[in-house]
Amino acid sequence: MSDITLQRVGELLRGVFEILWNKPEGLTAKEVLRQIPETIKLTEYELSLSPSTNAPRYERIVRLATIPLARAGWLIKNDKGRWFITEEGRQSSKRYTNVQDFYKEVLRLYDERRQIVPESVMTLELAQEMAWEQVKRYLLQMKHPELQTLLTNLLQAMGYHIAWSVPSERQRGLVDLVVQLDPLGMKNKRVFVQIKHKGQAITMEGLRSFSSILGADELGLIFSTGGFTSEATHEMNAGASQKVNSLDLAGFFDLWRKYYPELNQEARALLPLRAIHFLSISDT
Repeated sequence: MSDITLQRVGELLRGVFEILWNKPEGLTAKEVLRQIPETIKLTEYELSLSPSTNAPRYERIVRLATIPLARAGWLIKNDKGRWFITEEGRQSSKRYTNVQDFYKEVLRLYDERRQIVPESVMTLELAQEMAWEQVKRYLLQMKHPELQTLLTNLLQAMGYHIAWSVPSERQRGLVDLVVQLDPLGMKNKRVFVQIKHKGQAITMEGLRSFSSILGADELGLIFSTGGFTSEATHEMNAGASQKVNSLDLAGFFDLWRKYYPELNQEARALLPLRAIHFLSISDT
């Protein structure tokens, strides 16, 4: 980044914040980078391809420049490649209105020891983003019965017991699985599971329709690969539909990773994972 001034880096970071400012749910790094040319007028140098990545130079500049932001606690980058502005970042953005001062303060917080490994950090971030995108595509192209088998195996690895599963040839209704907390069903509560795949996000109407079939001693779980609307999410988080829990694609994959050692070989073969080790410099 020797050809880019502190002023310019500050402008690019401001552009990142502008894109993310009204996105409390965050955006993927790919989407942020896609919107940069729509937000900031880029130079020919910034738009030219970097020999090392064969991608526009501005993408590498932004990725490297946002590492101190994340280390300073102003930006969160999760392991799915999604970026969020923190409350501390919002307040700092308001406090340091001059773009150069904004970036200088980030560098001040990001001490010299951490500045020696930006390439390693960026390599890890890119690998995490690419890995998640690959897994997401793989899951989304599955057929409904295949996804149901995956969820069945995961629930069993978590210690739940499947009392009933809708046959693959049967038309889909509101319930795909009935789960018990013990093998004999002696404990009171049952969990009705609905799987929504390759469709729109679950809406308030969909949530209430599913909730209406639950009895007094029954709980619900909606697994939606299309996610949930903000209204439906708020309804569940607020406790108004406390009998129903949500599970999106990212949440499913996090659980699959966590319980992967508990899965049998046949289950693992449905969504096989392999750990690859990267250099990780501690923040402490």
